[in-house]
Amino acid sequence: MDGDDFLQRFMLFIPVLLSLTVHEWAHAFAAYKLGDDTAKLLGRLSLNPLVHMDPIGTFLLPLMGVPFGWAKPVPFNPLRLKGVSMRTGILIVAAAGPISNAVIAIASFAALKVFLSQPDVLGEGGMFLLMFLFQVNVALCLFNLIPIPPLDGSKIVDGLIPDVARPAWEKFCQLGPILLMGLILAPLLLHFSPISWAIQHFIELFPW
Repeated sequence: MDGDDFLQRFMLFIPVLLSLTVHEWAHAFAAYKLGDDTAKLLGRLSLNPLVHMDPIGTFLLPLMGVPFGWAKPVPFNPLRLKGVSMRTGILIVAAAGPISNAVIAIASFAALKVFLSQPDVLGEGGMFLLMFLFQVNVALCLFNLIPIPPLDGSKIVDGLIPDVARPAWEKFCQLGPILLMGLILAPLLLHFSPISWAIQHFIELFPW
């Protein structure tokens, strides 16, 4: 890997790092607002990327060009929630992460629409990074909403599913690690990402 290739990967690493940081901060913020200060006491209620970074998932893999990564999960104690049921609290805290990515995606998409009429303001490199920021956050939002444990989507479903369906849901959850591994490896082996495909077709619906 030459210097130019590493520099390009590092520039793309910055939007990924910021997006993962906001995602984890949103989990911590939602939990804190609902009465659980576990994350705050451990220094995780912060927008400092260093407190959320996982050495492999947040740093090493993205810089190596691997299209997958993660941050350290935010500690959360649902027994300390106040004013909501445990199931509702878990749902809200789980949903906060994908919602934060959706907000960033909407904001970056709006910024793209504005700056496309003034491309010289950001330059070609700035526009590319803004587009990448949009794509990263759409991908993070959609991926984390997939209802497979331990992704956020599974916690959202757990808070909504009726009691009559809970036994079947709990059996499904036992397969979570296997299903998640297959979800991650299949696109890599097939060189096809359903989420990237969806993002690309979404962009094509909005001609610049």
